[in-house]
Amino acid sequence: MTQPPSQQPPQGGFGAPQEPQGTAQPPQPQSPPAAPPQMPPAPPQAPPPGAPQTPPAQPGYGYPQAPGAQPGYGYPQAPGQAPGQAPGPYAQQPGPYGAPPGPYAQQAGPYGQQPGPYGQQPGYGYPQQQYPGAPAPGGSGGGPFKGKPAVIIGAALAVLLVVGGGIFFVTSGGDDDPKKPVSKSSGDAVGPSASPSVDQGDGKGDGREANDDLNAGRKDGEAKVLWLTKNDIDLPRNGADVYGPWIVGDTLVKGMYRSVTGYSAADGKQKWALPLPADMCAAPGAPTADGKIVIGVMNGTTDKADCSDLQMIDLNTGKAGWKKSITKNGTWDLLSDIGLAISGDTLTVGRTSNSNAYRVSDGKELFGKPSGNCQPFAFAGGPKLIAAVSCRTDDVDNPQHQVQEVDPTTGKAKWTYQPKRGWEIDKVYSVSPLVVSLTQREEKKWSILALKEDGTLRSQLVGDKEDNFAVDCGNDFAIFGEKLEGCSGLAADANTFYMMTEDDTSGSGRTNKVIAFDLNTGKTKWKSAAPAERTMKPLRMEGGNVLVYLEPSYDKGGAIATIAPTGGAPKVVLQHPDSTTQIENFFSSKIAYVGGRSFVVSDRVSASNDEEEKEQTTMMAFGK
Repeated sequence: MTQPPSQQPPQGGFGAPQEPQGTAQPPQPQSPPAAPPQMPPAPPQAPPPGAPQTPPAQPGYGYPQAPGAQPGYGYPQAPGQAPGQAPGPYAQQPGPYGAPPGPYAQQAGPYGQQPGPYGQQPGYGYPQQQYPGAPAPGGSGGGPFKGKPAVIIGAALAVLLVVGGGIFFVTSGGDDDPKKPVSKSSGDAVGPSASPSVDQGDGKGDGREANDDLNAGRKDGEAKVLWLTKNDIDLPRNGADVYGPWIVGDTLVKGMYRSVTGYSAADGKQKWALPLPADMCAAPGAPTADGKIVIGVMNGTTDKADCSDLQMIDLNTGKAGWKKSITKNGTWDLLSDIGLAISGDTLTVGRTSNSNAYRVSDGKELFGKPSGNCQPFAFAGGPKLIAAVSCRTDDVDNPQHQVQEVDPTTGKAKWTYQPKRGWEIDKVYSVSPLVVSLTQREEKKWSILALKEDGTLRSQLVGDKEDNFAVDCGNDFAIFGEKLEGCSGLAADANTFYMMTEDDTSGSGRTNKVIAFDLNTGKTKWKSAAPAERTMKPLRMEGGNVLVYLEPSYDKGGAIATIAPTGGAPKVVLQHPDSTTQIENFFSSKIAYVGGRSFVVSDRVSASNDEEEKEQTTMMAFGK
């Protein structure tokens, strides 16, 4: 297999549709592509603090690499340097905007001094921001800029370049200060039953205490607080991440630490609880159509335990199904971090240089590690099974990745798309339509492209220079594994992709926009601004409209709203009470909207002592 010849700079200036560097390939390539032509060296770049060191031996594909001495073309220029001197994939391609401020400069949180158990810093028990690709404390998964929502810098100064059919903005090193994470949102589910009256509960996790009427301050037109739960699990010192929520029928399910629990979506009361023998360590984004899921469980309770046990659970009943350990493929099959995804009745298990797939219904292994130089290491599920693939190269600092659509029964590739060497498959934002995020860690670049049904390039997303795009892929990190799915703040339909922008703090309060991109051209279709001093993020599509969450502020409750497919202002469909905004304003949360009710679920529980831990609000539900 050979790479296409070097492309010439496109006509039409920056932002015009570009000829892709990536190509659609036949299934299952057996050898890496030929090396690209040699280009003049770029200025050296020292690795930032905390970056990983080159391992003494090369264990396989996808292993975290150390930043090299040569950062490659597109290296950020010093202030005032001529933008035309920034070489890119097309050699001496001029850049119109110069060098931008880096995405690592300190970014304020969504609400200034946000209340929460962590105080003013994302401190106790919370993963800290680090350079992309550097090991950091935390669990598994994350976006291009681990530990905080990824941002494409498009303000004032940016050099717009092209790789593999996607756009990116070359960024200067800048500061690498932590940023408070913003709320995270997700929500695809089957509708539960209608909302009952508010559950008064007994203060033991099945609702609010009887003398705490959260609806006392509710105004006309505002939704009711249907129920609220507090933490009732004794957690380790650093707290625990929350997996889910998954809504199956009238049951809301979440997993945390050593249990998976189902709650009534109607009143918040516990319906079932399944204890686990060790910590829960991985989960797919969604269950099967009939409510089955397979989670990862540590194979012991010591520091030497791996995330290698699989447990099937029926989310409808809470009953445990089959359990087995992942088949290990050799010495370098590192099972400390795994990524799980479900497509149809297939569960995939991705990790560094290895992969397996099992049938969800009975646990039968369907396929394992394929032969050849190119190996899948992460998957995204749903209506299609998409794999991120890494190919063996002669330079660990210059990787060759691929995207494949995989047959969920046999594991064979239906097609292969190969981006320009050096670019790594980071996340799949949407499986159908297929929208993929790529990063180049050495040069701190980010690209987004859309692919057609046959794996050929559909478009590259081209944003306006004044817009700073953001996406939230979680706050945790995997050293030896990667979760390809699970990002929020995004939505897509057949021909349009929707993203949020980073918070704009230039006015009297924080605000942002949702921007729609035409997937056939990559160009902006429209922009919808959030209400004054509010921020919003896409959840998913509903009835042809973009469903968004208007995030709570210090004095305004959150809300569920829709944006028409033609754009315009968001239209509120469920306004949460202003009187409970301080409770709703979780430090970090996921949002689900199903059957006219909204659920706000904390995605991490942690506190400085046991007493505060038991007072942590974990879920709230709103409805009319």
